[in-house]
Parts: sequence; C-alpha cells; structure tokens
Amino acid sequence: MALDYRRCAQEIFSHLGGRENIISAAHCATRLRLVIADNSKVDKKELEDVEGVKGMFESNGQLQLIIGTGTVNKVYDEFLDITGMTAATKADVKAAAAARQPLPKRLIKVLGDVFVPILPAIVASGLMMGLVEAIGKASPAFVNSDWYSFLDMVSGAAFAYLPVIIAISTARVFGGNIFLGAVVGLCMIHSNLINAWAVSGMKASQIPVWHLLCFHVKAVGYQGHVIPVIIAVWIMCMVEKWLHKHVPEMLDLFVTPLCTVLFTTFITFTIIGPIFSTAETYILHGAQLLITVGHGIGAAAMGAIYPVTVVMGLHHMYNVIEAGMLAEKNGLNIWMPIATAANFAQFGACLAVAVKTKSHKRREIAFPSSLSASLGITEPAIFGVNLRLMKPFVCGMIGGAVGAWFGSISHLGAKAYGVTGISGLLTINHIPLYLVELAIAGGIAFALTMVIWKEDPAEQDHPKGEEDVLDALVEEKEEPNKEMPVLIRCEAGEVHAPAYGQIIPREEIKDETFASGVLGDGVGIEPEVGLVVAPFDGEIANVAETGHAIGLEGPGDMELLIHIGVDTVKMKGKGFHPLVKEGDHVTVGQKLLEFDRDEIAKAGFPDTVVVLLTNSDDYEDVKCYGDLQKEEE
Repeated sequence: MALDYRRCAQEIFSHLGGRENIISAAHCATRLRLVIADNSKVDKKELEDVEGVKGMFESNGQLQLIIGTGTVNKVYDEFLDITGMTAATKADVKAAAAARQPLPKRLIKVLGDVFVPILPAIVASGLMMGLVEAIGKASPAFVNSDWYSFLDMVSGAAFAYLPVIIAISTARVFGGNIFLGAVVGLCMIHSNLINAWAVSGMKASQIPVWHLLCFHVKAVGYQGHVIPVIIAVWIMCMVEKWLHKHVPEMLDLFVTPLCTVLFTTFITFTIIGPIFSTAETYILHGAQLLITVGHGIGAAAMGAIYPVTVVMGLHHMYNVIEAGMLAEKNGLNIWMPIATAANFAQFGACLAVAVKTKSHKRREIAFPSSLSASLGITEPAIFGVNLRLMKPFVCGMIGGAVGAWFGSISHLGAKAYGVTGISGLLTINHIPLYLVELAIAGGIAFALTMVIWKEDPAEQDHPKGEEDVLDALVEEKEEPNKEMPVLIRCEAGEVHAPAYGQIIPREEIKDETFASGVLGDGVGIEPEVGLVVAPFDGEIANVAETGHAIGLEGPGDMELLIHIGVDTVKMKGKGFHPLVKEGDHVTVGQKLLEFDRDEIAKAGFPDTVVVLLTNSDDYEDVKCYGDLQKEEE
C-alpha cells in the first residue's frame, strides 16, 4: 500500500512540540533534517513509530528522520504545507543548528576554532621569545650581537604579524576567502601605520590622523590585537557572501573582492578600531586607578582582570603605565608584579590540565603552552587550553588575584618593563619575595584546577595492557589506517577502513536499515580488534550518548557514520569508550573509539563495524570496496 505522504508529515509534525519548536527544516536524498528549539518537547518514541519513518538519529544539532529516496521529498513538501515553513537547504539547517548553542559557548568555540590551527606557530614563537628575552637581560652584550637580532626576528614574527595569522584562520572558520582575510589582516598592521606597541611613547600631536568622510582616524596599527581582527574578518565574510549572491557572475571576480576589502577596511578603521581604542583608554585609566587602591585590593582586582584583557588583545597598552612609572624619579614598575601574577597563574592552571588530562592530544598542547606562559607569553595557554575549558581560566584568574595582592603588599617592583614570569627575575627588586609571588599565583591556580576541573570522559584516552593485541597492531604502523584499504571513493575523497578485520558488502550486514542502503552506501567490517580510527582528516559531528556510534564530516562535506555492532544501542554504553567529542578535529589514523568485543558478544549482538557515507546520494560516482577491488583487478 502506497504511503500517505500528508498523513506521514502530519504525524511527524504532531510529535515535534508545535510549530514554534521547529527552527528549520530541509531534506537530503533520504532524510528529513530538522532543527528543534527544545528537544525535550519532542516525542521521539512516537516519531519512530510513524508509518514511513524508517529510523531516527540526532547529529550535530539536527534531528534526522530516515524516510527514503523518492519519498522524503514528497513528505517534505507536505510538511512545509502543514507547518507554513519555507524550504531550507542543508547549509541553512546546519547554520540554524549551530546558532542554537548558547552565546558564550558559541563565542568560545569561535575563539577555539580560530586559535587551535595556529597554536603550533604561537607556542613555538612564545617559547623562543621568552628565552631570547631572558638571555638578553642576563647578558647585555648578547643584545648587540647578530645572533640576538636573528633570534629576536624569528621568535617575534608570529606575534608581530599575529593579526594576519588570525585573519586567515578566521576567514576559514566563517567560510570566507582566506586570501582576502589575509589582506584585511595586513592592512591592520601595514607599515604606513604607527606600530601599536610604539604609540604609547608618542604625543598625540605626533600621531598622523586621516580625515575620511566624517571620521577622524588615527593611523595606528593593531599589532597584538585579537578581537578587532576577528570582528573585522567576520564582517568581511558576511559582505563577501552577500556580494557573491547579488553581483552578476560576469562582474563577480572583480567587484566582489574589491568591494569586500574596501568596505571591511573602512568599517574597521572608522568604527571597530575607534570603539576598541576608546575601550583601551577607559581600561587604561581604570587600571591606573585600581592599582592605587590601598591594601593591595586594586592590585588583586587587576591580577584577576588581566587575562580577560589578553583575550581582548588590550594588554599591550599597559606599557604606558609601566613607562610612566619608570619615568618618575627613582621610579619603580609596580605593574610588572601584577602582570606576572596573572600570567604565572595561567601557567599553573595550564600545567594542571597537562598533568591531569588523560588525553594525549591535549597534553601535547598543554605542556609547551604552560612553559610559554611561565616565560610571560600566555596566548597559547589561554586560547589553546584554559579559555576553551573555562574552569582552568577562572582558576587562573583567582590565582592571579591572590598573587598580585601579595606582590602589592610586599612592595615588589621592576627596573624595566615588557618582561614577566621567570624572565622577570632579571629585573625585579626583591628576588626571594618575587619567587614567593610566583609560587602563590601558580600554586593556587594549579591546585584549584586540579580540584575543580573535571575532564569529560569522552575526551580521555583509555590505555590498554602491554600485551593487548590492539596496542600491538597500532604500534606496528605509524599511521594505522593509511595502511588499511580504501572502503569508499567519490569525487569528494576517500574513506579508509576505520577498523581492522574482514570487509563485507553492505547487503550482508545483519540489519535491514543498514543493509538496504536507506542510511547511505557503505560496507561492514567484521572486526579483529576493538578499535576505531579516523578514516580521513575531518571533524567529529556527533558521538552517540551510548558511545556505540560516531558521525564525522570530511573532505567535500562527506558525512560518515561509523556504527559499532547491530542493536548495540541497547547496551546503554557498556563496553564502549569514545576518545573524542563533538567538534573535535581529527587526523587520519587517530584513535576515535575503543570497544569491548567480548562485552558485545555477551550481550548477544553482532559486533560488525558499519561504515556508511550517509550523504552518498549527494555524489554522482560513489564506489565501495567491492567495486574498487574489481577496478584494481
């Protein structure tokens, strides 16, 4: 009997919690894709029982109902008619799903997405910069050598041109042209501008001003800034996308890049820049007032706030305060111990993460980032570790506050500026008390982080015994699944086998939903060991609450489902140990999930690893393992 499309759509709608609970709806070749405002209002059990719905799962903020090829589009049309909604694309639905996240979480995710790819550059530069500065302070003669000039150039390059690196990464995150992003970043530190780090020592009359329409723009660069660059490139991406949609194709190549860069830079220098310049002025005056408050209270407040100004890219302006203090007769820089306490506390929090984490990948980032922070360069620790996890960042703020308070009441001060952390030992007026301040700030942050921060179990590695065959197999190969055969190939790329074992055709999988292809084309693997590794470089789209399935997004928007066993959802997570979480970027061969084959056998289920390209209908020429083998023959 033919499916009643309208009835199917009506029943689906009746279990979604009302029209106001549906944010967006689209469909692909087999599935109805929905973004729901409040998942608690959805009756999932009833949805699965609707005639025509062959399955349901949640992925990356979307509720996806499996309806089938040739049917889903007809149900979708009826669904739109019933709800009064307008048609949306898959991209629209993805954007709507991302927009559902709370604003703080979205902002932190953006910062993480921007900074994680560039961490190797700024970690290496931070460590080298701290060491070069320390050697220079210890040996003044070395400062005049060619080696110092060379090392100073190499170590400072990433930070001198940080806006460009951030701009490129931001353009990638927001889907803009990365080269246009680079141009915007370069404009913000152009050599025609006064260097932002040098402007603090200049009089207002010495700073050139541009008169652009009704705006009076100071020709000052944005070296060391973060937020203005991200905002500028975000605007650039929005403008570029709008122009691509509205400019005729024959003019698009010329008009869109020109107008995008011109509009973005004008807005940046006339509106975004002045807003942050004004913010800098107020923060600067506020900081000067705070540190004069008696009994170290003001210093404690600034020790807590300082990392927040690092996130905003405003911390370099404090050189004005330090220079003014040193310029006074018998001047002593009492600001430096405050900055040191804040920086060293972030070191302590980051080190605690490195010690406590059970994730090898996180430890690899946290240890070098903490070393950089100990030398006064905190960007890698803050952006790469502490801020992303939030609790370590807050613990660092608390440690910084207590350390700065101690530094203030101990009358600590420096004979120079621009150097903090361990390197500050070379300029401080009382080394023993300075060491006590470091111990207080770093120690409190370390201890609080160890107690308060709890790592998500999904992010932890789960090591096996020395004789475990799984580890033996992995250790035999530097990149395990590059040695594994290609299971699926299409114009978007290749999917390598994510597990060790015998490959079987999709049709032989002992589950009708998988075998029929309604969830997409693919294969099954009868595993020899309980390990799943990444089949390509991509991003984790979703990890099942019960740990038995992982969704990935790969090259060319490939959407891959790796499902361990048949009916294993009934095991409620027993025997499954995911090593990644939603939003993680993974590289080919990286461990994703460990599972206990004996536990699955005990539960009476097949342990077949199902590998499906769930959007295979989006590609014209998808070939799976069997066909690929025939081609090779």
